Amino acid sequence: MANLMNFFAGSGSYVASKELMSAVNVSIALAKPLLIKGEPGTGKTMLAESIAAALNKRLISWSIKSTTKAQEGLYVYDTVQRLYDSQFGEGDVGNIKKYIKLGKLGEAFTADEQAVLLIDEIDKADLEFPNDLLWELDRMEFYISETKETVKTKSRPIVIITSNAEKELPDAFLRRCIFHYIEFPDKKRMEEIVKVHYGDIDRRLLNQAMDAFYTIREMKDIQKKPSTSELLDWLKALMLAGVDVESIAGEIPFVGVLLKKNQDVDVMYEVKERGYSLRRW
Repeated sequence: MANLMNFFAGSGSYVASKELMSAVNVSIALAKPLLIKGEPGTGKTMLAESIAAALNKRLISWSIKSTTKAQEGLYVYDTVQRLYDSQFGEGDVGNIKKYIKLGKLGEAFTADEQAVLLIDEIDKADLEFPNDLLWELDRMEFYISETKETVKTKSRPIVIITSNAEKELPDAFLRRCIFHYIEFPDKKRMEEIVKVHYGDIDRRLLNQAMDAFYTIREMKDIQKKPSTSELLDWLKALMLAGVDVESIAGEIPFVGVLLKKNQDVDVMYEVKERGYSLRRW
């Protein structure tokens, strides 16, 4: 395992636990996709960016939507452009290759050097989407029926797949992945993350803000708990506004940076047992 650790050891802009670094390196060594789960805002997407930066590799990102189909990641045959060219005499319409547009997987497979491929929020797509990629991710190749060609990877990409656990993924897909769940950072690790972004932050401001942040997250009726990214935005707002440090816990300035639902804001203001004296901003 010691040799594996030479692959990825975090980066200056991303605080990774030893367990997460091990998962990344095992994924690289075994040439298997790394499936990362965790609540929104825990740095799943940024992990792929950090790996690419740390290993000096190109990052290819494929952001998945509810309408995304697996085929789009491989290639798209531009029939509309070919029809247009045939009608208006633009170029050689017999050359089908020029109407084949590679998707993000296609780009990663055909890259001259190993790339980092991010398949972001795979659970947004329909249930068949992960299964539709099994062959391609296993074999690292795909077939273009229009040109009767098989595209094989030049250098197997490092594949990072993220999921917010909105729906369960198929067992057949899970068996082919290395899995890691990013736990929400405790206060100590969160301080490390904050220091990466705001190295000169006032210690008193950080302490007050962190206490308020974690207290809000612990409120049982909060539906959308504030995430790491929202904490960072909130800290920046507090610093830019020059807010009185002693007022933070009692008033929660700029609460809309932390909480994004009316009912969550109401819950926070209704909580008395936490010891807050809150007023709306």
